Formats: sequence, C-alpha cells, structure tokens
Amino acid sequence: MADIIARLREDGIRKRVIEEGRGELPDFQDGTKATFHYRTLRGDEEGTVLDDSRVRGKPMELIIGKKFKLPVWETIVCTMREGEISQFCCDVKCPFSDGDGAGGWASWAGDQPAHWCPLTLRQHVVLYPLVAKSLRNIAAGKDPLEGQRHCCGIAQMHEHSSLGHADLDALQQNPQPLIFDIEMLKVENPGTYQQDPWAMTDEEKAKAVPVIHQEGNRLYREGRVKEAAAKYYDAIACLKNLQMKEQPGSPDWIQLDLQIIPLLLNYCQCKLAAQEYYEVLDHCSSILNKYDDNVKAYFKRGKAHAAVWNAQEAQADFAKVLELDPALAPVVSRELRALEARIRQKDEEDRARFRGIFSH
Repeated sequence: MADIIARLREDGIRKRVIEEGRGELPDFQDGTKATFHYRTLRGDEEGTVLDDSRVRGKPMELIIGKKFKLPVWETIVCTMREGEISQFCCDVKCPFSDGDGAGGWASWAGDQPAHWCPLTLRQHVVLYPLVAKSLRNIAAGKDPLEGQRHCCGIAQMHEHSSLGHADLDALQQNPQPLIFDIEMLKVENPGTYQQDPWAMTDEEKAKAVPVIHQEGNRLYREGRVKEAAAKYYDAIACLKNLQMKEQPGSPDWIQLDLQIIPLLLNYCQCKLAAQEYYEVLDHCSSILNKYDDNVKAYFKRGKAHAAVWNAQEAQADFAKVLELDPALAPVVSRELRALEARIRQKDEEDRARFRGIFSH
C-alpha cells in the first residue's frame, strides 16, 4: 500500500486510508464494476462539500475500461479493496510531464495497468463540473446528457456558459484541487453482474432498447410503476446517447427520436400515476414542440394541467385531442366532466372557507 500511495503522490494524488478494506487488492481488469459512495469537497480551507452520493441515496457504479469522463476516479478506485474508506486529494493537473506535453507514466511494478492513462491524468479534476452535472441530473430524474452534444469534455466546457449550478459554474471557471472521500462497497468481476445501459457499447445499447421497453411494459402492467419508469428511463438514456452522435435533423437522428417518443410517453404515464405532474408537463411540451400532432402528448399534458388546476390549458389540450382524433370523444368527455366536477368542488370549498372567515 505504501508503494501505491507513493506512486499516486508522484501524479498529484495524495491518498489517506481511513479504514482498511477486506482481502487482497482486486486486479480491476477491464469490465470490472466498482460500486462506491463518494463525497466531493473543495480542496480549500473551508472544505465545502459539492456532492455526496449518500445524501442522494444511490452509490456510484463505475465500469473499469469504459473511458469514464473523469479518469482520476478510475485511477483511485483501482487502488482500493472492498470495504475500504480512503480520502484522495487531487491536484488540478499532474505535476510532471515527459517534456512534450503528453504527460508521464507512473513507474508501476510490471506492465502499466490498462486503466492508467498518461494523458488524462494531467487534468485530474478539470472535467469534474461536467461529470457532476450529469450525476445531479440522474439523481433528479433528468436526462444525464441534458445540454451536451457529441464532443470532448473540454470543448463542452468552453461551449456552455452555465451548467445550471452556481457551484459548478464557479469550479468550471476557476478549477481547483478537489478531495474525494471514497467508500468501496463492492467490486464485481466481468460477467458476474447485469450491465447498466450507460456502460454498454453502441451496438449493445441498440439491441437492449426493445428488451428494456418490454420489461417496462411488463412492470407497468403488474402495477410496479416506479420500476417501470426506471426501465423506460434507461431505454431513453440509451437512445439519447446514440442520438448525440448523429447530426441533429439527419435521417438517423430523426429515426432515433421517433423511437424515443413512445418511451417518453410511457415514462410520462408513470409520472402521472406517481402524481409528478410538472415533469409530465415538461416532457409532453418538449414532444409537442417537435411533433405538434401527437395526440397522446396532448392528452397526457391535458391530464397533468387538470391535476394542477390549469383549467384553461387542460381544456385547450383536450380540444386539440378531439381535433386530431374525434374517436376519442368519449374519453375526452369523461376527463372534462371530471375536471368540471373538481372545479365545482373546489369553488364550494373556497366559499365555505370564506364564509367561515367572515362569520367571526
């Protein structure tokens, strides 16, 4: 362990073991899955906490060798045993190079492991703001690729004026050392776990989408709405990732978009059942901005508007449903009657409450 700590220090990473782990150090061959909790702090005197996976209730899952956008995480977890808790202080850049700007190799015993990259280690934490934004999106149930396009991380950082988070914007504008508190929960060898969609190759993603879609449909029929939503979300993430690599508006991009729409509508149906109406409004509106003849999007948005007392908007959406598909008149009439009944009940409750106020 002392030898590993010394090699890390040469590359601007200072490791402090807080609690020893169990067993031998895994070999971390490509495809190994590391599951860990992390806490990210600024490397200043205040030690401000930026992110904490425990607060969000879900640990990080990292597949070794999948070119994760923050290579330093791959480097540091590959020095850990299961059950180990360690703190890593990471400089902004590697403090040495081989003279031509390409960075330098750490002198590991034997052949350098595949996860040790001389180029990306020179910028340990510069890309953290982009990675943190994606992880925060995932925790909030949003698209992890929101606001990104197919280009390198450094180009994305220069392209976007704001990441939508003041602390990440400040860190992007003024990179500084970061501290990562890591607790290694589990290390799984390749082939012993079910691969998450984000870790798949493009070909694997394309093949997995219809399977995940059907799993979501089955879960929804069984009343397991939250689990169904997670499946639809995974399928959408696969397609969004593939879509990023196509020119917007190209035939391939449009084909992928048309595959996303029914999945997104299914996801919205789950959110309606979960009474998360504003997310339904956002997603349905995004669909209608591109496809203004989508009956299901109007219908689901109308139901969401009705649920949050946007009566006029709900009526307008239901009217559009009738215009596009008159055969849905019985269903729309039922929704409008339910809306009118709720409005009458609310008006009566409001009048009763006001009578109580003015009677004293």
